Amino acid sequence: MAANTASLANEAHQELVRTLEELHRAAGHPGMRKVSALIAAGDHPAVVSHEGVRTTLKGLNVPRWETVQSIVAALAGACIDPPRDPTAEVARFLPLWRAVREGEPGGMKSARELALSQGWGPDDGKWTAEAIVGVMINPFNAIEIDPSLAVPHEPLVSEDQWVQVGVRLIEEYGAEFALRALLRTLKGDYLGAMEGSPFGYHNPDREAVEMHTAFRYGCDRIVQRLAAEPNLLQRSISAMHADETMDREERIEMLQAESDVSLMREIMTATPETWHELSEEAHHQIFGYLIAQIAPVGSYGLPPHQRFHITWRIPEPPVA
Repeated sequence: MAANTASLANEAHQELVRTLEELHRAAGHPGMRKVSALIAAGDHPAVVSHEGVRTTLKGLNVPRWETVQSIVAALAGACIDPPRDPTAEVARFLPLWRAVREGEPGGMKSARELALSQGWGPDDGKWTAEAIVGVMINPFNAIEIDPSLAVPHEPLVSEDQWVQVGVRLIEEYGAEFALRALLRTLKGDYLGAMEGSPFGYHNPDREAVEMHTAFRYGCDRIVQRLAAEPNLLQRSISAMHADETMDREERIEMLQAESDVSLMREIMTATPETWHELSEEAHHQIFGYLIAQIAPVGSYGLPPHQRFHITWRIPEPPVA
């Protein structure tokens, strides 16, 4: 255990040194005495000799935070093309330094730092500890939120997994950190927000939600009929081809799909047992074969069987 802890600390130190080297290079590789002079000339928390700068940049020791803070701010201020914000650079280095001193937990922001910061990590594509928390704490990734609140999606984890992660997060970092992370997510600051990825607590595209809900309801009803009515698919295909009232564009799309031999082979294997193994393309084609039209007849928010009416190509048999 001690060896493993030492290894993690060494890796964290190496990451700190590599990041310092990158900042030093971006500043134009100023000499150690030049960096020391820049620190002395500015308003920094520590006075760092040129030897202190050298041992820090070379990774020969683990300096105090004030030393790292002063070196980083001075180097950031020396960056010209492109310029760098010293305050932002200091904030970027703090979790790196803490990871060296405190191990893996040190890389995580405190609850107060999380509340004051923006975003879940840098823009370099690297995953931060906070970014992982941002994914796991987001209920959108654990449940299929009601369509009135969110666009349809497939959860990434189960509800039990989401709860277990939340419990562990509270145990290791405290309830305040977990709740602030959750609040940030619910207010719209979540991973993917900048790219416009959907999240529940805003007004969704109602038409898209309606179409998706209707399609899923239609597929559920198709599976029920396939289980009860032999040869329904073959009879529906014939009915579709004979339907002279069918929309021209829809007919063209269906016939073009029929030219895909592999797709048609897949479609002809459709049963209630194999339904979830079929591709989305097969589901849509079968939907077009069996259902001539599906339209809303009830108010928004009603259960699908009350909300939508299905016009089948082959009418349902009368209930005995």
